Amino acid sequence: MEKLNFSLLYPSEQSQLYHENPSNRPDISGAVCDELGLTEIFGLRSSAVEDFFTSDKEVIEYRQRTLRDLLELPELLETLAKIHPILDDIKELRRLDSDGVGSADSYLYSITEIELYVSCLETMRSGFAEVKDRIRGDAFIRLSEFVTELTESEYYVELNKSLSQLSERVHEVKSITVGVNLDAQLRPESAGVISINSERFKSGKVLDKILRLSFKNDAFTTISELAPFCKGQSENKKEALIGAFNSAIEEVFRSSVRGWRGIVADYVIENTDFLLRLLPEIEFVTRSAELISALSKREGCELVYPTVAPMEEKAFSATALYNPRVALAIDDEIVTNDFSFDDRARIYVLSGPNRGGKSVITVAVGAAQAMCQLGLPVPAVEARISPVSGIFTHFPEGADDTIDKGRLGEECARLREIFDATDSDSMVLLDESLSSTGAYEASYIASEILTALAVIGCRGIFSTHLHELAAAVPEINTRSLERGGVCVDTLVAGIEEGKRSFRIHRAKPDGKSYARDIAEKYGLSLDTLIGGENE
Repeated sequence: MEKLNFSLLYPSEQSQLYHENPSNRPDISGAVCDELGLTEIFGLRSSAVEDFFTSDKEVIEYRQRTLRDLLELPELLETLAKIHPILDDIKELRRLDSDGVGSADSYLYSITEIELYVSCLETMRSGFAEVKDRIRGDAFIRLSEFVTELTESEYYVELNKSLSQLSERVHEVKSITVGVNLDAQLRPESAGVISINSERFKSGKVLDKILRLSFKNDAFTTISELAPFCKGQSENKKEALIGAFNSAIEEVFRSSVRGWRGIVADYVIENTDFLLRLLPEIEFVTRSAELISALSKREGCELVYPTVAPMEEKAFSATALYNPRVALAIDDEIVTNDFSFDDRARIYVLSGPNRGGKSVITVAVGAAQAMCQLGLPVPAVEARISPVSGIFTHFPEGADDTIDKGRLGEECARLREIFDATDSDSMVLLDESLSSTGAYEASYIASEILTALAVIGCRGIFSTHLHELAAAVPEINTRSLERGGVCVDTLVAGIEEGKRSFRIHRAKPDGKSYARDIAEKYGLSLDTLIGGENE
């Protein structure tokens, strides 16, 4: 059978090889995945989220079909869940076999690997057989056909039959009778295997043996208590004894077991390698399906496979968008927002009160973009999204209004790195950047950064408490358009009836109204203060 180049995530060998080179994948780093909450909600062990990003529309749509099958056919998910630990065992067996173990162990590992390989194929064959006629995606159709072809092949049937016979012989070995020659001082001089037995030895007593008082299982009853192997010996003696034992076992099993190393090398290793290569993909699609299922169970949390627009269209439009990490972390009602980048604005200055939802929507936009480029449905009711060449984030930890020149320098250096990596197809998300300096300096630097990003033409959000920056948007647009750039607009995280609504509106900010609402909420408005004093 020809070697199969197959993937659950890539429609062709060419696209898979292309994406194996990190420079061909979009620039979305592990740090960005951390800040968007993706590392946490995926919880991958065999790989990292950033290994799976793509900008290829064909790849995205291929994965969408794969995930649809998993979600619509729970039997597929159950089958993958069953083979995952088997593949883990094969991987661990390979590791042990490469750690310089003895020959006898190595032969037995070979048999065990074949057993695991057969078990994996049989699990897949029976699992796929239940749903074969209902599979629609190319990935599982091809995998099902391959497993069927493989398990029905003459070679596989013969392999299974031979394995059964050999395993039975190997596993029935319970003990070995060893003959030991002694020197004049009664010290062991040489030893050899007398017989291989299907019965275990049992402890006996010297007197019983001498007087022949116990005849039951006489050949397998020792004349003294059985002692743990190598007990009380030095490490050197233990190694010598184990080495001699393995050498004897190797000699005994030479004719029936040694040949299996060739079978493993010529046939099983190639096919188990194919399955092991799928292990990270199996984990990724399984965790993706589990994540989608968990979000779907939350009231008010819709998911939709986005329409994938061409990259040059620079589209991002989502209805009822929400932050998936927040949705999984809280029990409160999830607030959704409509959000889009359009010809009127590719970059937004998002302002509003502290804890008013600025960070939540900023992360929601980035997470939706990233999930689209993983081939997943996005947290929204409707979405149309173009792939980006990269996502860059700057979410300073512990942001506050204190002046810290050391941290300001670090922030500026990081912002410069982001700018240097950004192109017109990038997405840039800045959350409370430049909060380590005063309002005047921060507004000036931020204005320069926003103008430069607008000239580049990327998509972006600058979430900030700097209302002065929002007021400077007309000037930023004038400077950007003079240089052929895109427009910047303002968004407001609103307060409605004195309460934070977490609703995002496309409007001009009014910092005074935020302050007035907060003052009234805490009884610090002039009318409240004077009224309370007169009382």
